[in-house]
Amino acid sequence: MTDAATDATAPNRAMMERDRASASLGLVVERDDPGHAVVSMRVREDMTNGFDITHGGFVFALADTAFAIACNEDERVTVAAGADITFLKATVAGQTLTATAVRRTRSGRTGLYDVSVVDEHGDPVAEFRGRSLSTNRTL
Repeated sequence: MTDAATDATAPNRAMMERDRASASLGLVVERDDPGHAVVSMRVREDMTNGFDITHGGFVFALADTAFAIACNEDERVTVAAGADITFLKATVAGQTLTATAVRRTRSGRTGLYDVSVVDEHGDPVAEFRGRSLSTNRTL
């Protein structure tokens, strides 16, 4: 990894080191490039709802984490201004979900990011669109 690549991912790594929610879910950051992130999660029994399928809130949390990594592209703290999710397929405990976030556009203080969540077979589970807002705070 080059020094430039290391510098670009430093804010994400610092953010994720303090992210207790993602740690408690067992999320694994596979890729943390500016504008692009990949995060995976193994679905546990305690992540299922009364129908024995993955609770949508956990799928959202996985996608939201990938979005957060992708949109924190520099030293400015960037937060969600809004997000929408469409659930496409139910999953169950024991499956591994992977969220891939990609920047669509970034202009001034705002950005638009799409996140695709798939299961271990590559089948679509959810589509998430996040809108970001860069603050005046820095890490």
